[in-house]
Amino acid sequence: MKPRQSRRQRNAPTISDVARAAGVSPMTVSRVINAENNVRAKTRESVQAAIETLGYTPNRAARSLASADQIIIGLLYSNPSAAYLSELLVGGLEQASRHNAQLVVEKCDSERDAESLAARLMAGGVEGLLMTPPLSDLPQIRELLRSSDTPAVAIASECARDQTSAISIDDYSAAHAMTRYIAELGHRRIGFITGDDKQVASGRRLAGYRDALREAGLPDDDALIAKGLFTYRSGLGAADQLLALDDRPTAIFASNDDMAAATVAIAHRRGLDVPADLTVCGFDDTALATTIWPELTTIHQPILAMARAAVDLLVEKIRAQRDGEAQECRHQLLDFTLVERQSDAPPPHSAT
Repeated sequence: MKPRQSRRQRNAPTISDVARAAGVSPMTVSRVINAENNVRAKTRESVQAAIETLGYTPNRAARSLASADQIIIGLLYSNPSAAYLSELLVGGLEQASRHNAQLVVEKCDSERDAESLAARLMAGGVEGLLMTPPLSDLPQIRELLRSSDTPAVAIASECARDQTSAISIDDYSAAHAMTRYIAELGHRRIGFITGDDKQVASGRRLAGYRDALREAGLPDDDALIAKGLFTYRSGLGAADQLLALDDRPTAIFASNDDMAAATVAIAHRRGLDVPADLTVCGFDDTALATTIWPELTTIHQPILAMARAAVDLLVEKIRAQRDGEAQECRHQLLDFTLVERQSDAPPPHSAT
């Protein structure tokens, strides 16, 4: 049996550590490791000294991939929803295969590790990055991409800037449409469960909900808004908070399907029927939306199509960079759909 890795081994020095020690960018370290010619002798000596001092060992497997005549792209993700992630990976892998591109996937468990993980991917030969929120919104990641001149595409993000293009739906309009739909069913007290406030999409969905309430002449009541984190567990607490109100909502719109499924579970625990006593709606239309009962009315976010479009755009940017052409930074919007299923109904007669 192999011995377990010690904590020290797991926390081996990264390319970012070498870059900081040598006073250069991670991309410069990558160029030295890959024996590229466009590095000054003094800089090369500083980097090599830092590598020796820190005992840094490059990722040989990834470097061997980089030597092949194909495009190597990385996917850096940190998403708590397994259903969402599954569709993202399927779309990304399928499209990468169509381009004869190699997709290297890296999970980031902590935001503080994001920069070093991204730098490690680039040092291993990755020419461009696919990212999901909240990683794509982190300032240290944006600075690393800018300083290293690495093309990137953010999936499900509206933050196109510098080196990073973006693929998303219009989160504001989608949340506005769902809230209006619920109001048109006759609901007057509509609860809302937010997503992680570190993600731009969370704020956009909340704004769409608030504006739709105002346009329908309904109260914009902070008591009807509960904080979630896009996780099932956070949805349990948020739904419990809303349903414990003396004047509880007759409908709850959750910012993703995981939290909507949690809301259905809490409703059942409290003896409420969905949708006769409580309408519950979600967002994303992942596989989870049709594997619970009742099936969720939700916003269909085309995650597979977004992942495929992101790979197409990143490959295009990488080829442009190889040819010495300017890379266009753009934000591409895909269409969303409001999908009606079995989890919504007019409010109980006593609430109208």
